[in-house]
Amino acid sequence: MFIILVYDVNVKRVSKVLKTCRKYLHWVQNSVLEGEISEANLKKLRMELNRLIDKEEDSVIIYNLRTTKYSTREILGLKKGGEEQII
Repeated sequence: MFIILVYDVNVKRVSKVLKTCRKYLHWVQNSVLEGEISEANLKKLRMELNRLIDKEEDSVIIYNLRTTKYSTREILGLKKGGEEQII
């Protein structure tokens, strides 16, 4: 499945959340990641993020697109992140 993950977390946790997400997804730009992920890895990612975030203060949104067949992606301006940035 293909997901887009966006997050808004306290500055104290930004680097940990980004590092965790980059284990599974491609960094696109500040606070946005995307990529193909299996159900098992998505479950692992959710569990790791639940341990990192403060649910009273932070927000993580996961958009599940199931397929990219009917989607397009357009970048206006500076291209940030990308697949070449995978650790």
